[in-house]
Amino acid sequence: MYLELEIAQIIPNPNQPRKFFDEEAHKELSASIRENGLLQPVVVRPVEGEEAPYMIVAGERRWRASKDAELATVPARVLEDVSEEQAFVLSISENVNRADMTILEEAGAYADLAALGWNPKKIAGKFGKTETHIKWRLGLLTLRPEVAEWVNEGKIKPNLAWHIAQLSAPNQIIAAMRYLKGDFDSEADASNFAQGLRMAEQQVSLVTEEAPNEEEKEKREKAKKQTKDKLAKVDEVLMPLLDELTKVKPEELATILGGELGRYVREIDRLANKVTLARRVLRQANGIAQAREVAWNSALAEVETKPDEPAAPEASAQLEPESESKPEVEAEVEEDPKPEAKAQPKPRARRPRGKAATSA
Repeated sequence: MYLELEIAQIIPNPNQPRKFFDEEAHKELSASIRENGLLQPVVVRPVEGEEAPYMIVAGERRWRASKDAELATVPARVLEDVSEEQAFVLSISENVNRADMTILEEAGAYADLAALGWNPKKIAGKFGKTETHIKWRLGLLTLRPEVAEWVNEGKIKPNLAWHIAQLSAPNQIIAAMRYLKGDFDSEADASNFAQGLRMAEQQVSLVTEEAPNEEEKEKREKAKKQTKDKLAKVDEVLMPLLDELTKVKPEELATILGGELGRYVREIDRLANKVTLARRVLRQANGIAQAREVAWNSALAEVETKPDEPAAPEASAQLEPESESKPEVEAEVEEDPKPEAKAQPKPRARRPRGKAATSA
């Protein structure tokens, strides 16, 4: 049923999944409505015991803009016999695929459905997402408030945010601040560092670990030398060969090799795949090594600090992150990483809020 309702007859839904409205976009919409009227109706449902007879199901942004445009009435589609849960689901459906809905608003909406008894599979089916996507979003709800705010502001991207969310509260700050200060060459390196911190957290103890005996030391030194010798061949053998190859003009290679070129193209492609894999392994190893150093230093400081002399944290939540843009995440990092074997957070009554500028 469609009606022309007075603005004052409608109230917004306090459980609206979106909380942030871009001021500039709001002004533009208000100006358009003032000039052309409201072309798309708002969706409402009848309510009792409220200050107005109708509550918004979808279209709060249009309703707000219509108020500022000083419209007396707005066209409305009235949904009869709609429960609060159904209204909330419809509201999520309208907003969940909007680019300007923050990732934590989305996560909070899924958490509220989980609190109503919805499992990730049911949520995924309702909104056309994968079950992994839903679990990944829910995994973000363990972020510290200040880190969640940086995610909402776009200073930390979703993929890295998920890895940071797997960490303890102190390590979340360490990983986030190091990334914002520009300590990593890429988002992939920052994710590798976060994963390394997670591995260190799962160790029983770093400080009380027994020192290796002489035999073990000898084995480690031997393995280290063998690995370094193998990596040295990249500079000694492979790089000079590739340098020579790239100096030859394509037309000269076509003349020299002719029909045999296809075989060599396949060989180079195979080599490129191996290099990509080796590069990924080395970057992951580097992240683990950096994380171990941070964890080791923190553990030592905790052991050596006297009770009346609290240790200064490596990174403080009071520091202001730099706002400069960071490199894009590298191709080898998945956009939606599979959740690790970590218990999902319990659904919470309130969603995290940040300062993100979005439009509903």
